[in-house]
Amino acid sequence: MTPTATYRLQLSSDFPFSSAEEAVPHLAALGVSHLHLSPVLEAVPGSQHGYDVVDHARVRAELGGEKGLRALSRTARSHGLGLVLDIVPNHMAVPAPESLNRPLWEVLREGPGSPYARWFDIDWEAGGGKVLLPVLAHRIGDELDALTVDGDVLRYYDHAFPLREGTARLPLPELLNAQWYRLGWWRLARTELNYRRFFTISELIGVRVEDPEVFAASHAKVLDLVREGVLDGLRIDHPDGLADPEAYLRQLGEAVGGRWTVVEKILTGHERLPAEWPVAGTTGYDALYRIDGLFTDPSGAGELLRHYRDFAGPTGDRGGYWEATVRRAAYRVLTHELAAETDFLVRTAERICAADPGLGDHAPWALRAAVRELLVRVPVYRPYVTAGGPCPESAEAAVPVAAVRQVKEGFAVREEASVVDLVRDLALGRLGPGPDPSAFCARFAQTASALRAKSVEDTAFYRYVPLISANEVGGDPGTPWVSPEDFHAFCARLARDWPGTGTVLSTHDTKRSADVRARIAVLSECPGRWAGLMRQLAEGTAVPAPDPHLAWTAWQTALGFGTPDAQRLTPALLKAVREAGLHTSWTEQDQAYEQAVADFVAAGPAGPPFETVAAFSRELDPYVRANVLGAALVHLTMPGVPDLYQGTEGEFRALVDPDNRRPVGFTVPASPHGLSSEKYAVTQAALRLRRERPDAFGETGTYTPLTAVGPAAGHCVSFCRSGEAVTAVTRLSLRLAEAGGWRDTELVLPEGRWGDVLAPGREFSGRVRVAELFTERPVSLLTRAGGEER
Repeated sequence: MTPTATYRLQLSSDFPFSSAEEAVPHLAALGVSHLHLSPVLEAVPGSQHGYDVVDHARVRAELGGEKGLRALSRTARSHGLGLVLDIVPNHMAVPAPESLNRPLWEVLREGPGSPYARWFDIDWEAGGGKVLLPVLAHRIGDELDALTVDGDVLRYYDHAFPLREGTARLPLPELLNAQWYRLGWWRLARTELNYRRFFTISELIGVRVEDPEVFAASHAKVLDLVREGVLDGLRIDHPDGLADPEAYLRQLGEAVGGRWTVVEKILTGHERLPAEWPVAGTTGYDALYRIDGLFTDPSGAGELLRHYRDFAGPTGDRGGYWEATVRRAAYRVLTHELAAETDFLVRTAERICAADPGLGDHAPWALRAAVRELLVRVPVYRPYVTAGGPCPESAEAAVPVAAVRQVKEGFAVREEASVVDLVRDLALGRLGPGPDPSAFCARFAQTASALRAKSVEDTAFYRYVPLISANEVGGDPGTPWVSPEDFHAFCARLARDWPGTGTVLSTHDTKRSADVRARIAVLSECPGRWAGLMRQLAEGTAVPAPDPHLAWTAWQTALGFGTPDAQRLTPALLKAVREAGLHTSWTEQDQAYEQAVADFVAAGPAGPPFETVAAFSRELDPYVRANVLGAALVHLTMPGVPDLYQGTEGEFRALVDPDNRRPVGFTVPASPHGLSSEKYAVTQAALRLRRERPDAFGETGTYTPLTAVGPAAGHCVSFCRSGEAVTAVTRLSLRLAEAGGWRDTELVLPEGRWGDVLAPGREFSGRVRVAELFTERPVSLLTRAGGEER
C-alpha cells in the first residue's frame, strides 16, 4: 500500500524503539499513515545514525532489538500506522574492534580465499595481496609500540585484528608482514586504499550486493520483517553506489512483493529517474529544489550575487561563478580524496588495453588524463549502464559527446586523443561484458557518483554562497529560482509518471532545515538591504571575521537560525569552512584559522552584534511566515508522498548534521499563536485531508494548475487536486507588499462551492479576490463544500 504521508524518526540510543512508541499517539493524531525509521540493523556501538551497519542479521540492541521493533510495529498498527524502513545496501562499517563485522573479520583472517571475500570490493592485486587498513594515527614505524599480540588477535588501541593461522608467535615485523592486511597511516587512504568505500569515508567499506549470495545474506532479516508484516515499505540509501542499481532494485522488488519502495537518488537539473526502475520514485530532493525555488526571487538572487561578489571578493573558480567552482572542486576531489579510485580505473584500463592488440599503445598518462577529464565533466551523478548491455540515451548524456571534444582539445597530438573515445566506450560498457570491462564500467559510474557528491554537495556548496538557502542536496545554486510554470510542469509530470514518489523539505541530510532556508530565501527579495546590513556588521563587530567569505556565510546562517547559540552555530560553521577547503579542511586543519572562526562566531553571530540581525529579522517575519506556511502546504498537497522530518510539523530550525539529528519533542505547540502553531495547524489539516481522501492525492489523483489574474497574479501559486482540493499560497510576499499588495488580483476556482479547511465556515466560489482568500493567513486549503460531487 502506498502511504498517504510518512514521518521520519531518527533512532539512536537516546531515542530507541520505546521512545518512538511513546510518540505514536501524537503522530497518529497528526495525520501521517506511516512512520519512517532510520536504519535499525546492528551498527557501530554509539552510532547516532545507523548507516554504519556491522551485522545484517540482527536488529540493533541499543534500540531495543527485534523485540522492541516488533513492539513498535504493534503499537503503530493499533493506531492505524505502518512502518517504512531505511536500509543500507551499499556499505558496511569497518568498526573498532573489527570483530564486530564478522564478514570483514573473516576476510582479514583468511584473505581472498575466505568465503566472505566475495562480500567486498577489494583489489587484492593492487595491494600486493593485502588489503590496506588505514587506521594508524602516524606512520607505522612510530606506532609499533602501540601494537600488541593477544592470543590470535593483534590489538591497536580500540582496534582488534585477526591473525593469520600460524603467525601469532612470529616477531612483530614478520607477523605484520605475514597478514592478509596491511596496517597503515590514515593519510594513505586517499592514494593507496584498495577497497571500494562510501564516498571518501574509509570506515565504510563497499558491499558487493550484486552477488546473489551477498544479497541473500545481507537482506534476509529485512525481508523476513517485510514478509511478516512488521515493515510495509523501504527507503533505499545511496543506490548510486551499487554496481548495477536497476538489477538490484529488480531483485529487491521481487523479494518484497512490490511493496512501496523509494530510492535516495539525487537528480540533477532536468535529469529523469530511469523509467525502468521498479520503484515508486525518489526520496524527494527533486521536489525540495522545486519548492524552495518557488519562493526565491530570480531578479533579487542575481542582485544578491553581485553584492556577494563585491563583499566577499571570491575568485571565479573558488566561489565567484557556480560552474567554475564546481569544476575546480571536482579536480581537487578527484586528484586528492579519490586518487585511489582513479588509480583503480587506470589500472583496469591498462589491463584491457594490454589484453587486446587493437587497443595497445595507449600511454598510462593518456589513460589517466582521459579518465580524470571525463569524470569531472559528468554532469549528473552517474551513467546507468552495464557492460555489454544496451546503452540508453540517459547514459550517453551522462558522458556527453561535447565533453569528449573538450577533453580531446587538451591533447597536443591528435592520435593520442583517441584514448578519450576508448575511455568513453569503456564507461558506457561498449567493449563487452568481460571481467575487466565490466569492472571499469561499474567503477566509473560509482566513482562519478562519489565525485559528484563530494565536489558539489560537500565542497562547492560551501564555496559558492551568495544565497545559502539554495545550497541544498539536489539543488542548483547557479539557478536557485523556479518559476510557477516550471513548478506546475514538474508536478504534472510527477502526477503522471511517479505519483507515489517521495517528497521532502527537511531530512537528516539537509544542510539547513526548511524553516531556516525559508527565512534566508527572503534575502532574495531584499538584496540591497542585506548588503547594507553586511557592511554595517563588518564595521561593528569587535572580533572581525577571518575572511569576508566566512562572514557572509556566518551572518546568513545566523539570520536563518535565529538564535545566538554558539554551541550550535560554531560546529556548523567549522564544518562549513572545513568542507569548503579554502583555508582549512578535515585532513589539513589550520588550527589558527579555525580558532579565529570560533572567536568570530562567539563575538559576532553568537554575541551582541546578533541583535542587529535579530532586529532586521523581525522586519522580515511576515514574509518568512508566508514562505514557511507556503512551502509546507505545497509540500503536503502536491503530487507524491510527503515525508515529514521529525519536529517539522511545527517551526523547526536546525543546521547541518549532527545538529539536525538532535532528539525532538512530540507535542502540540503550547501557544495558540505564533508561527509554530500556525504551521502545525496547516500541517495537521493537510495530512488529515490526505488521509480522508487518499484517491484525490494518491496514484490516481490528478493535478491541475489554477491561474490568478490581475496585477499581482505572479505572487499566487494555486493548483487543484482531482477536483476535490485547492491549494493556494503566496510567493515572494515582500515584493508583493512593495508593489502595493494584491489589489484587484483574483483566483478563478473550479466550478462549485469551496470551503476553507483552515477557517471552517468560510466559503468561496467562482472568481475570488485573492486578498479575501488570504485574509487570515498567506495560504489557503479549500475543499468542495457541502458534500458536492464533481
